[in-house]
Amino acid sequence: MKRKKAHQNFSVDFEQVDKWLKDYFLDPYTTHCDLTQFRIDLYETDDDWIVEAVLNEYKSSDITVKVENKKLLIYAQKIGSTTSAPCQKRFRIIDFPFPIINHHVNASFENGILEIFISKTEQGIGKDRYITLP
Repeated sequence: MKRKKAHQNFSVDFEQVDKWLKDYFLDPYTTHCDLTQFRIDLYETDDDWIVEAVLNEYKSSDITVKVENKKLLIYAQKIGSTTSAPCQKRFRIIDFPFPIINHHVNASFENGILEIFISKTEQGIGKDRYITLP
């Protein structure tokens, strides 16, 4: 079985990405959002950039993930709540230093942890889109 050759021409400046990651973690607004919305961690592997969000009080049907050019948007709002008070919508927007629409993006949600994988090797469709959670 032949392996499909990975596309590597994404025009990503990896030095710029390293600087962006450092700046992201040193930004006090990041810490503020971690406390008031939900916590996010960013990881990098040889094949992916991984965004991990802690959403313990939500189900996968309560979560929306969208890719818009250089932005990753994560929204969480409880659907069908039995209380009369409106549910607070929580969200995080992560601005990447490159267009993530050009990368394959997929997500998983298990045990209250949302993981979003942005591939370094697989090309995306180049359009804004929603990411389906299993």
